[in-house]
Amino acid sequence: MSTSKPKTVAFLGPAASYSHQATKSAFPEPQWELKATTTIRDVFDVVQAGDATYGVVPFENSTHGTVIFTLDCLADRSDTYTDIAVCSEIYLDVHHFLLGKIDPQASSSSEPHATSEIQEHPSKPLTSLAHIQRIYSHPQAFGQSGLFLQKYLKGVELIDVSSTSKAAALAAVDDTGTSAAIAGEIAASIVDGLDILARNVEDRDDNTTRFFVIYKKGEEQQLPPLTTTRSGEEEGKYKSLVSFTVAHRTPGALADVLDCFKKLGLNLTSINSLPSLIEPFQYLFFVEFEVGGIPGADVDTDERLRKLEEMVKGVPAERWRFLGSWRDMRSKSPRR
Repeated sequence: MSTSKPKTVAFLGPAASYSHQATKSAFPEPQWELKATTTIRDVFDVVQAGDATYGVVPFENSTHGTVIFTLDCLADRSDTYTDIAVCSEIYLDVHHFLLGKIDPQASSSSEPHATSEIQEHPSKPLTSLAHIQRIYSHPQAFGQSGLFLQKYLKGVELIDVSSTSKAAALAAVDDTGTSAAIAGEIAASIVDGLDILARNVEDRDDNTTRFFVIYKKGEEQQLPPLTTTRSGEEEGKYKSLVSFTVAHRTPGALADVLDCFKKLGLNLTSINSLPSLIEPFQYLFFVEFEVGGIPGADVDTDERLRKLEEMVKGVPAERWRFLGSWRDMRSKSPRR
């Protein structure tokens, strides 16, 4: 009996990256073929080209904020990804490890040096870090681990790379043993030649990253059970995302647009911005808000979104773009 080829899901690689872990949690193999890419923009490219049914990209972190590379692609100021929209989200608890090579000359009883004026970090190194001269990681991981770095590795060179798993690979091939990486624990088991130098180096133990699942509009959606939240929970709320600009020199223009959401009872869950590139210091705004259901499947949601677009264009909001709707994976309906 012939079996159909599994659909492809693109993610920011390589293997063992946090994006890989998030993707596997929602798109289990072998039902889905997972395709690693080098950059976040590559994920958008393969989905737009139709070479992947879905893409998984990091959108924001609870400690360090929005992932600018993803926001830049969603802004699509060059009209490259006109067919891309968000159709789901994935939350991943993120715990960073400092990976490298233990200094063979360090005494097993030697205490790691700490900078006294920096506030205490709950995690301490497992060995001396005096030999570490450089650390590789993704900019988000550096931002989420700032307290540990200031406390125990102040002055060490920090080198940005495309992913945490790439960082682990770079640290592993340094024969001098003076390189380290901030990455996930899984990278230590996949990349040969690395020791765990410190565990849970993130600033907060509730450190969480939210990933967007993107798709090409017009393509048939057959999402996996992204998972009906947790076992036994009822289906929860839905969210939508739009982007727009406002008249650059009109007082209260942004407030007038946001007032349209308030009048329709649409609760805002996040607001972000990027330079519009239309003229200097004009901004493109991204607003995420709660809705009652998925457009096309819920009459009330369709009507409210229709009224919203009608109202904001009268304000006016410019370059209005609807960027998708999906179920809120961290909420659930009130118990009846």
